Amino acid sequence: MKVSIITITYNSEATIRDTIESVINQTYKNIEYIFIDGKSTDNTISIIKSYGEKISTLISEKDNGLYDALKKGIALATGDIIGILHSDDFYTNFNVITNIVSSFDKSNADAVYADLYYVDKNNTNQIHRKWKSGNYKDGMFLNGWMPPHPTFFVKRIIYEKFGSFNSALTSAADYELMLRLIHKHKIKLVYLAEFIIKMRVGGKSNISLKNRMRANKEDRLAWKLNNVKPYFYTLYLKPIRKIVQLFRK
Repeated sequence: MKVSIITITYNSEATIRDTIESVINQTYKNIEYIFIDGKSTDNTISIIKSYGEKISTLISEKDNGLYDALKKGIALATGDIIGILHSDDFYTNFNVITNIVSSFDKSNADAVYADLYYVDKNNTNQIHRKWKSGNYKDGMFLNGWMPPHPTFFVKRIIYEKFGSFNSALTSAADYELMLRLIHKHKIKLVYLAEFIIKMRVGGKSNISLKNRMRANKEDRLAWKLNNVKPYFYTLYLKPIRKIVQLFRK
């Protein structure tokens, strides 16, 4: 199977080499690597171009935000499986994509997800938080569960059938997408019990109390948009689950 990896960049010169090299050095070689850049003004583009033919597609133009850019990438993807790797993130080892594809092959799943480390911005060997997803059971979204979106690999035909990101949302479009695919449409989901991504701390939705409150408001909207109802405590449990991760050994 062909795997498309999409990376969104904007002035990402400080971290983008780690991201790129974690992809191009994968043992699995049938990878299409797509970059959607928001018209960077630093050295991001020259760094990406320095990898030559190892980069399949590079588009640099103004966009309407992260999720608009991701939609562009998904529309361009030709792989059987689509994964997203943000420009601050990188794979933990060079067998990640091999293991993801193996999980699809063995299970005939529609999507595969795994575990994620939050790491220090400057010292990526220092782990701040562990997001261990666990096996999904129907209805777990009602209890505040969600998988880490950067570990979420989806078959392209699923995006074609159920749609891509809702770019009207600014901080919870990933949550809305997974709620729609997993909880509403009940796609076949498989868990790979492995930490596959290191994410530098400081994600957009968690960077301030104001953004966290906005994200919670959009989480509520995600349920409404899909005509499904959470429990009264569902969206309180979601941030509580993240706090619990801080104490996971």
